[in-house]
Amino acid sequence: MESNPLSNSILFAILLTLVSMTNANQDHYHEFNVQEKMVTRLCKSHTIITVNGQFPGPILEVRNGDAVTVKVTNKARYNVTIHWHGLRQMQNPWADGPEYVTQCPIMPGSSYTYRFIIQDQEGTLWWHAHSRWLRATVYGALIIHPKLGFSYPFPKPKLELPIILGEWWNRDIISVLQQTLFSGAAPNISDAITINGQPGDLYKCSQKGTVRYSVNSGDSVLLRVINAALNQQLFFTVANHKLTVVATDAVYTKPFATNVIMVGPGQTTDVLLTANQKPGRYYMAARAYATAQNAPFDNTTTTAILEYKSSTSRPILPPLPAYNDTNTVTSFSNQIKSPEKVDVPTKIDENLFFIIGFGFFNCSPGPRCQGPNNTRFGASMNNVSFVLPNRASLLQAYTNKIPNIYTTDFPATPLVEFDYTGNVPRGLWQPIRGTKLYNLKFGSNVQIVLQDTSIFSTEDHPVHLHGYHFYVVGQGFGNFNPSQDTARFNLIDPPQRNTIDVPVGGWAAIRFVADNPGVWLMHCHIDTHLAWGFGMAFIVEDGVGPSQKLLPPPADLPRC
Repeated sequence: MESNPLSNSILFAILLTLVSMTNANQDHYHEFNVQEKMVTRLCKSHTIITVNGQFPGPILEVRNGDAVTVKVTNKARYNVTIHWHGLRQMQNPWADGPEYVTQCPIMPGSSYTYRFIIQDQEGTLWWHAHSRWLRATVYGALIIHPKLGFSYPFPKPKLELPIILGEWWNRDIISVLQQTLFSGAAPNISDAITINGQPGDLYKCSQKGTVRYSVNSGDSVLLRVINAALNQQLFFTVANHKLTVVATDAVYTKPFATNVIMVGPGQTTDVLLTANQKPGRYYMAARAYATAQNAPFDNTTTTAILEYKSSTSRPILPPLPAYNDTNTVTSFSNQIKSPEKVDVPTKIDENLFFIIGFGFFNCSPGPRCQGPNNTRFGASMNNVSFVLPNRASLLQAYTNKIPNIYTTDFPATPLVEFDYTGNVPRGLWQPIRGTKLYNLKFGSNVQIVLQDTSIFSTEDHPVHLHGYHFYVVGQGFGNFNPSQDTARFNLIDPPQRNTIDVPVGGWAAIRFVADNPGVWLMHCHIDTHLAWGFGMAFIVEDGVGPSQKLLPPPADLPRC
């Protein structure tokens, strides 16, 4: 679509007005060139998709209240979009980025400019491609510092280090996806876990590239840990050093000490570390937390090195929990709380119950039917396997009233009640395909209970809601019991998140106020599950005044 300077000027003027209302500190302009680059890992070289030839991509550092403009030019061979994970994008879903949800993709040879402001957010977020599986290599940190004149709610650390956890494949990631979608089977697992794009010492041909951080004795260090892995929850620890959790998903928490953290795909966790050990070299390490029964996973361990200056000793490797150590995950998660009493919605207008997990589509035996027992793998929410449109984005269809793109009959509760975490009847294994959305009135108080199911296997699912952060008021195992579990909700100091790991074989309850108009995707942040249909979207209607209405679309919004 050709750019209309007048339309873009009007949109930018509106954004600047919003910026002035938030006392913006600075305007930032960046250019992201999405391009191919030859990279060598694990003794092999192949071409990956990057931003500006960097892997991981550029780190964006801004302040709360800043205005950001990023021009994305697609010089690669695949369609692409960029999502600013965890940014609320108030009134501005046009800048959110999920392919065919808020925009059509940026085609090869084309550009699109994302314009947004940082409103009342600070901490560690990240950006990534949100088209097919390109985020395997197209990602980077988005660090939001406090406004000028404001400080962290803890002493300023001497060092701040982004720790971006990822996965590496020795094959082109789109070919891995295509094989998965063709066969109907589970995808090939990754060949390595990475820290800032490097596998680390424990892998072949990787010692030279291992990430190293130098510290002085007594230094305080803020580690901004981001799980950018495509398909894997990860444990993370640092040998012989305590970690103090101070924030998750760019929201401050009550500080607490731990030896290990678990970070789900999409989540971020900020931890403080003090270099108070005997001068030496200590491994940072991460490996999988894997909960699906009989499902293959990458069981390797990635490392980086925290080295006290002038030390040359052999690095010390820390112990890590067992791959299926749900007790450690539960203990860790239960300690995450808001720093003080928060204003949790108590009068609920929309009480939603979503069952989530796997399913199977029946098929005729053959090369396209390689799932268990002559089936194709699927996934769903409330038994609806989400299908993205391709003629227009959901947001464009909503604002322009384009027919036959979606329906608004996503079910508020499961169509059939059953023992969700027990022995599920085979007749309930196959979901229905559809592009079904759910309408929310502006300002409505929403509660969603996300319930894992045991079709094929229970699993810990990281569920991300675009455009919002929410209070996690309760979590538990087994089937949610409204009469008993609701009474145990934490309505005093629950944590706020944008991505919640629903416990394996259990449930999580979240609450939020629908105060951001637009179309907002909710999905599992394990990309295999999203590709299989684990997603849905909300339409949040306009409110009554200018500050409660969707902004107009930018003129350079890509066409499908």
